Amino acid sequence: MRELPRRLKLVAVNIDGVLLEDTFSPLIHRFVTSRGGVYTADVERRVFSQRQVDAGRAMAASVPQALTGEQALGLYFAERARHLAEHPVKVTEGAVALLRRLRDAGLPAICYGGLEKAHFDEHLGHCADLFADPGYLCTNDVRPGLREIAAHFGLDHGEVLFVDDVARVAEAARELGAPFVGHPSSFGHSHQAALMREAGVRHVVGSLHEIDEALLRRLDEEAASGTVWTGGRTPGEPVSAGA
Repeated sequence: MRELPRRLKLVAVNIDGVLLEDTFSPLIHRFVTSRGGVYTADVERRVFSQRQVDAGRAMAASVPQALTGEQALGLYFAERARHLAEHPVKVTEGAVALLRRLRDAGLPAICYGGLEKAHFDEHLGHCADLFADPGYLCTNDVRPGLREIAAHFGLDHGEVLFVDDVARVAEAARELGAPFVGHPSSFGHSHQAALMREAGVRHVVGSLHEIDEALLRRLDEEAASGTVWTGGRTPGEPVSAGA
C-alpha cells in the first residue's frame, strides 16, 4: 500500500468489539434479561464505554432487583469468567490484516479499551509488534478517552482516526471533529448500528476488511479538508463504508 498524504498520524482501535470479537453485548443482554430487566438502547447508552463504576450502577438500575453497582459489576464479571472459560475470546476476522494494512500505509496503530493491559497482552500480545508503543492504553478512568489518547501522542484530534463499536464514542469523536469508523456489533439485540446512524456516522463497516486503502485515503482526505462530519449524506440515507 502506498503511504497516505497525511493528515492522519495515528489510528486508535478499540479492543473489545473491534480487534476482539464482541463478548460484552451478549453477556450484558443476558445479565439484564435473566433478571427480569428489559434490554433497550438506553441500557446500552448507560453501560457501554463507561467507567466500570458507572456501568455497574447502570446495570443495577436496569434490573428489578436490589443491587448496588458494585454487586452488579461483581455478578457480571463472575458470569463473564464462567462464559469465557467455555467460549474463549477470539481475535476478530480481519483484525491482523487491518493492522498490517495500517503499518504498510505508514499509519501507527494503538489499541485502547476499558480493561487492564493484561487483557491486551493475553489476546493480542502475539501481534504486539504491529502497534505503536506502548501498544495499549487503558481508558477506564477517562471514558471514552479520545482527548487523552490524542494528547498522549501530542496530536490534534483531527490527526487521530478512531475505530470503535460504540455510538457513544462516535458522538465524542463528532464533538472533537475526529475521524471515526464504526464497527457495530452484529449481535441480534444490539442497538449500536442504529445509534451510530442517529449520531451521523458516515463510515460504518461490517467487516474490518472494509477498512481498505480506498477508505483510508478517503478518511485522510476528509480529515485534511475538515469534512469528516459534514456533507455526503442526506437525512434517512443508509450509512455504509464510503458513504
